Amino acid sequence: MTVVSISMPDELLDRVDDFADEHGYTGRSEVFREAARNLLGEFEDKKLEERELMGVVTVLFNYESSGVEQRMMELRHEYDGLVASNVHNHVGDHYCMELFILEGGLTDISTFVGKIRATQDTLTVDYSVIPVDEVGPFAGE
Repeated sequence: MTVVSISMPDELLDRVDDFADEHGYTGRSEVFREAARNLLGEFEDKKLEERELMGVVTVLFNYESSGVEQRMMELRHEYDGLVASNVHNHVGDHYCMELFILEGGLTDISTFVGKIRATQDTLTVDYSVIPVDEVGPFAGE
């Protein structure tokens, strides 16, 4: 098995180690392998391919110490055809939450979420997707 070296803040590594202990993992490598498999498999669900999807992406960041807010605005404009709506909200004294509502295909949503996740200094990125044809009174007809 290949050994990979990664960099991360001490606080995050401590959380990973605590998680591994609390959930019975043999060590942090097992946690990272599972996280990588889950991340790579998130958009590989065959039932979502070739369907129109609705997605919600939530991003939390510290607005005082980063350029995340500027990057979110850039992505909002770059993906204007995908982003149906966008909400910016202040959370406490130092944080902002960006909420994106998306309408489009799996590839476009996956690319958009990937670019948000790749944005440096985001604290959390969460998302969900559902097929549009499963929404509303005519679903399944």
